[in-house]
Amino acid sequence: MLFNCLNLDMKFRYVYILSNKMRTTLYIGVTNDLERRIFEHKTGHGSKFCQKYNITDLMYYEEYPSVVDAVSREKQLKNWHREWKWNLIKKENKNLIDLSKDWFTWEGYENIKECKKLDKFDEYY
Repeated sequence: MLFNCLNLDMKFRYVYILSNKMRTTLYIGVTNDLERRIFEHKTGHGSKFCQKYNITDLMYYEEYPSVVDAVSREKQLKNWHREWKWNLIKKENKNLIDLSKDWFTWEGYENIKECKKLDKFDEYY
């Protein structure tokens, strides 16, 4: 009980910003497992919004010790003007590269994409 009150599980929560390849659309989300969540977005198993606009590239993220802080920051960023969001991203990622570009092997990524086409994602993943 004491551990729950003090939040000593040391799990981090992440607020992240994704974009499409043309850098015209942004998506802001929160997760407790950034690598898993980005993988879901890249394989078409993220949000419906990201699927619709092909948003897969990680532009920016922040780490928080509590879910309350992360959700609060997510809400704050979602209310920002578009230009403010891009300025925040460009402070840390001047060239607007996909920060997760080296996180996954192409072999695994292609296998997941193929399984998705065959509706076998749950079996593979």
